[in-house]
Amino acid sequence: MKEPPLRALLFDVFGTVVDWRSGVAREGEALASRLGLPRTDWGQVADRWRALYQPAMEEVRSGRRPFVPLDTLHRENLEAVLAEFGIKDLPAAEVDEFSRAWHRLDPWPDSVEGLTRLKARYIVAPQSNGNIALIVNMAKRAGLPWDCVLGAEVTGHYKPDPECYREACRLLGLRGEECMMVAAHQGDLIAARDAAGVRTAFIPRPLEYGPGAARDLTPRAEFDVVADSLVALAERLGC
Repeated sequence: MKEPPLRALLFDVFGTVVDWRSGVAREGEALASRLGLPRTDWGQVADRWRALYQPAMEEVRSGRRPFVPLDTLHRENLEAVLAEFGIKDLPAAEVDEFSRAWHRLDPWPDSVEGLTRLKARYIVAPQSNGNIALIVNMAKRAGLPWDCVLGAEVTGHYKPDPECYREACRLLGLRGEECMMVAAHQGDLIAARDAAGVRTAFIPRPLEYGPGAARDLTPRAEFDVVADSLVALAERLGC
């Protein structure tokens, strides 16, 4: 049976489209400069903050906690991380501002060009755990040309819950096989494929966790496309 035409690309955002680690570290350095904080490795702060991401969402996925947007989880996790690093007694307004560092992340160098080329032929939408305000603010700052915003706050579920992927396809009025999940995280792709039957594109990002991080980026599964950038993905898809 002939495969239906591809009509939409759904993107993981943190790590796939934007460089979260460098952006959070930059915001931490700016905070330290404003407040005269002691010398801190803000890359390590970013890593630790990110490490609390999945456990916080699992509280929601498991049903132990009602759904709350990612901004809320980021703010709560930041309090814990700052305490771990001995950074105390910051003005609440400064902590709030730093917690929104995730709204101000920079795109990878290929992201804007790649998305723009893909958008000319396909629907392009974030399928992210980020809440709507976060994703919209990020897109406005970084020039990310999304057609619409999908993800946790829209579907009411955090990835990799199967409902995330199924609902995203349904909201676009498409079948799973008409959509492709694009991610730097192989578990995200496998979950999307298994839940909704979407096609998959793996975009390895070797610098996601910093230049010194040792990570095995060998594909663990058969993906429809493996490309080293979104520009390369656009070329593979004829854009």
